[in-house]
Amino acid sequence: MSNQSDIERYLNNRQKEIDGAALYRALAEVEKQPQMAEIYKRLAESEEKHAAVWEGKLAALKVSPPPRKLSWRTQTLIWLTKRFGPQFVLPTIANNEKADSSAYDGQMDAEAAHFSQDEKSHARLLALASNSTGGLPGGTVAQLEGRHRASGGNALRAAVLGANDGLVSILSLVMGVAGATNSNTDVLIAGLAGLLAGAGSMALGEWLSVQSSRELYEHQIKIEAQEIEENPEEEQEELALIYQAKGLPEERARELAAHMTADKTSLLDTLAREELGVDPEELGGSAYEAAFTSFFLFAFGAIFPIFPFLFWSGAAAITISLAVSGVGLFIIGAAITLMTGRGVLYSGTRQVLVGLAAAALTFGIGKLIGVSLA
Repeated sequence: MSNQSDIERYLNNRQKEIDGAALYRALAEVEKQPQMAEIYKRLAESEEKHAAVWEGKLAALKVSPPPRKLSWRTQTLIWLTKRFGPQFVLPTIANNEKADSSAYDGQMDAEAAHFSQDEKSHARLLALASNSTGGLPGGTVAQLEGRHRASGGNALRAAVLGANDGLVSILSLVMGVAGATNSNTDVLIAGLAGLLAGAGSMALGEWLSVQSSRELYEHQIKIEAQEIEENPEEEQEELALIYQAKGLPEERARELAAHMTADKTSLLDTLAREELGVDPEELGGSAYEAAFTSFFLFAFGAIFPIFPFLFWSGAAAITISLAVSGVGLFIIGAAITLMTGRGVLYSGTRQVLVGLAAAALTFGIGKLIGVSLA
């Protein structure tokens, strides 16, 4: 029994490392900054070495592991990486690395303790790349700081929740109106009005948020540019202190700051990333792109409960709407597992139960209102 449990554990460990290596290779392929691409390649090599160790453990037990195959979660993250870029998935991958390192904590193998530290180190590095926290030695700091702010820390999470908001809110609205009236026209009008109002509200809110951030960053960068022009020595000292706060020795921090100060354009770019935590080229992302994306995601989720009422009526329309929405909710729950690492069946079922419970509540309230008015 002990051997069997060890075999299952080694297979699970191997799969995690294979998935991690594939993800890092995908990040390296699409990363535009050579320094970061090289870091991802090294992380992929580290994961490959870990996988080889677990395969060696299996070989010692005379077990031939199955052919290497990526999990569906990893395949999805790789597709998202190639489609939307590293910034879209970095926070999710960092959280997964942190969870994987914890999975090693209870294992007695000597390698497990070492690999746990490696995974925690990987998670810290990825958190730095996506959230601008912590520090790295040398010039790598400047490459990492202020990256990927357009997503507000996790674009994937925002995308999933945006679609979920549209589906749950409009499903509840549609069921409430369907409970109060037998008119398909009333349900469709209410559903479409809710879709446009909700999607429009989210789009406007996102536009205002991103545009306000852009204007603030532009103002702050202008102030930084003026300070560099008037007192470059003070800005160089400030930059050196920032590097020291990140853990660099004072001499190395001053050397790096002096190197950055030699080029005023480079210095402004670096200070914007280090001090303001923003990429001067992106300034927090496009307000119009953020608005359009929010509108589309909310509307996409809202379509699920509405469209059955275009083709059916009465109890049939309600039943089909609930069924279609249930499928949509399960898909959203499955997508959430990309960030949480929980089982697809658990997360999908939970999402369905919560969404349908909200729909049942509004349907019941609508029914009471309809009876009272009648």
